[in-house]
Amino acid sequence: MNTSLDQLCINTIRTLVMDGVQKAKSGHPGMPMGAADVAYVLWTRFLKHNPANPTWPNRDRFVLSAGHGSMLLYSLLHLTGYDLTLEELKNFRQWDSRTPGHPEYSLAPGVETTTGPLGQGFANGVGMAIAERFLAATFNRPGFPILDHFTYAIVSDGDLMEGVSHEAASLAGHLELDKLIYLYDDNEISIEGSTDITFTEDVPARFRAHGWHAQEVDGYDLDGIEAAIRAAQEETECPSLIVCHTHIAYGSPNKQDTAGAHGAPLGEEEVRLTKETLDWPPDAHFLIPEKALAVFRQALKRGRQAEAQWRETFEHYRAAYPEEAALLETLWAGELPAGWMDALPTFTPADSPLATRKASGAVLNALAPALPTLIGGSADLAPSNVTLLKDSTDFQRETPAGRNLRFGVREHTMGSILNGLALHGGVIPYGGTFLVFSDYMRPPVRLAAMMHLPVVYVWTHDSVWIGEDGPTHQPVEHLAALRAIPNLVVIRPADANETAAAWRVALERRDGPTALILTRQKLPVLFETMRNSAKNVACGAYTLVESSSVPNALIIASGSEVHLALEARDLLAQKGIAVRVVSMPSWELFDAQPDLYRESVLPPLVTARLAIEAGVTQGWVKYVGPAGDVMGLNRFGASAPYKVLMEKFGFTAEAVAERVLWLLDRV
Repeated sequence: MNTSLDQLCINTIRTLVMDGVQKAKSGHPGMPMGAADVAYVLWTRFLKHNPANPTWPNRDRFVLSAGHGSMLLYSLLHLTGYDLTLEELKNFRQWDSRTPGHPEYSLAPGVETTTGPLGQGFANGVGMAIAERFLAATFNRPGFPILDHFTYAIVSDGDLMEGVSHEAASLAGHLELDKLIYLYDDNEISIEGSTDITFTEDVPARFRAHGWHAQEVDGYDLDGIEAAIRAAQEETECPSLIVCHTHIAYGSPNKQDTAGAHGAPLGEEEVRLTKETLDWPPDAHFLIPEKALAVFRQALKRGRQAEAQWRETFEHYRAAYPEEAALLETLWAGELPAGWMDALPTFTPADSPLATRKASGAVLNALAPALPTLIGGSADLAPSNVTLLKDSTDFQRETPAGRNLRFGVREHTMGSILNGLALHGGVIPYGGTFLVFSDYMRPPVRLAAMMHLPVVYVWTHDSVWIGEDGPTHQPVEHLAALRAIPNLVVIRPADANETAAAWRVALERRDGPTALILTRQKLPVLFETMRNSAKNVACGAYTLVESSSVPNALIIASGSEVHLALEARDLLAQKGIAVRVVSMPSWELFDAQPDLYRESVLPPLVTARLAIEAGVTQGWVKYVGPAGDVMGLNRFGASAPYKVLMEKFGFTAEAVAERVLWLLDRV
């Protein structure tokens, strides 16, 4: 039943949204106005959260996947008592406010993820639900439901059109993630007009085909919405979609059900008319009636009580299971278990030759016992990416404590689910595919970097040297493209020991994602990397082999080209040319070092510098300088055995040596 008090509360949300967007002269008022009733029911009758402690581990997760409707979330956060002032709502979309145009993780309390690119929040929620189930299976004990919460989201037409939502829905249905409940704001309007110009599929039927429980309700029938959410909670065999039929810009006399209300303010006059329609004081701005605020602020009391009860249970759990409790608290603090680094293996030349993807797999399996919540997998390429944890089972409905995630051929949603895992907390997520397919993952990789999430990407088959598969599978421009993403650390190790060190860097890094770029082909394990690899790789670049005298030239290389640099150095030494070989696995890590260190590795007086990398040369000039040169590949590859390709493309020790001599002639 929709009481007058309920309506007062719902209209409080609507008018805050209208006023915030209108004051900013920018934003999306229509979706929040139309979905206000749905959000009100969820937040006041179901959502388990504590506004006084937004990071309480056992809270329900709420994702506003339709991030353009951000004023809906900001209004709910302020009204329910989060540390988000009314002044921040008045500063919507303004410089230095905590209320940007789309929700940003960690900027305002209670924002669980950065949403904006449609479909990302949908897939993030799947990752959160996976994390909840895995941690519950790993740590819960009879009588101690330490992890036991739902993941909710409000999703839009745009979310469901994006391909990533199809991928994520398919996997969620397969895994039977029954604590995943999505409310679909079906207002049938997108920017270009009515959705029936492009989007006429039977959405409930699609989701049922994916293995979801699907219901349909009137988005303004509060009791109907409540009953649907309750039915979804009681569903124990599949995730739930509740199709809520709504009207964009509900209550607006001239903008309701129009595309004009999607992405632009209603206008001063229309705001006034809408307030009159809603029986609201037309000249009041950012009005919050005391009766409405009292209803919303009950969330504080409910939240304190729910968390207090949980903490009492956790203290009993700690007494019965002290080791498990201590590990959970470590993980919730964003830290790693003590002593995990002792499990890192060391490789010797006797292990040669060894592809760095194989070395990575050995590192993963050595670390797995020391990091019990290390969880991840591959987009159907585990045997090739070597991402399988051999002593663990698959994460499936029947084996929820399994640590091997089978993403299927779904690179895009894999990246988004990894973000959801990291956002949930308590787990250490990684995911793998071929480097060339990192293109399919770019949106969530960018968002992981933006959100400072500690996600690890295992990208193998890292260059044209994969050979016969040909140019469609040979990454050329991908390193340059990934290095362009702020706060993504890209590491291309030269051998097995640098690979182990790269894993250490990736796991120790807690303020952003790390990409491991690994070879398909076997490489020698270099004697020179057996000592201090951890320190050297963490610096991004280091002197691998020093010349016997002041160097005449520098050869700088990453990954599989480092051993080529060493071979060329030996040829040049026979000619009396002193060459320093620098291994540079990571530009980002090197650029973060002090000037003194960087100059010690790349002495300014040595201007004859040659960089070698089997990819586009873009960006290397920063390290070789105007007098230097780069041996790269500013073209697509070809289908042939990789050793043939190396010869045809000029990546031989002799060609490298000749290029250095040419540089020295120019100095």
